[in-house]
Amino acid sequence: MKKIISTFAVFALALGVACANTDRPIKADQLPAAAQEFIKAHFAKSTISFAKIDDELTYKEYEVMLTDGTKLEFNGEGEWKDIDCKYGDVPAAIVPKQITDYVAKNYPDAKIIKIDRDRRDYEVSLSNRLELTFDMQFNLVDIDD
Repeated sequence: MKKIISTFAVFALALGVACANTDRPIKADQLPAAAQEFIKAHFAKSTISFAKIDDELTYKEYEVMLTDGTKLEFNGEGEWKDIDCKYGDVPAAIVPKQITDYVAKNYPDAKIIKIDRDRRDYEVSLSNRLELTFDMQFNLVDIDD
């Protein structure tokens, strides 16, 4: 009996994991409204090449690729998590002023080409190949080259 219950539990767990990991393409109008508005406000000159959803058991994430090569990631509510502008710089309106000011003062010739935020920090990649990490109070906590 123990063996049957164990086998059933393993099967149920495997089925749950298989069903939970649904990384699939979606249409642009299936993105959360906040993500759609963000794209229209900050990337109006680009169009969406493709969008996909990563629908896990406990969370959803969205990934969007624009025709200019920019990659955007959003959480389930449509708030941006990661912006990677391969052939340009991140729109200034997206970057917190404290970070923009720090970069302008210390690296005046560099552009912000990528920004990533989570609950703990902001990570910024510059065109001069430096990566800066700021805490949530915008204090510089790390520099990688």
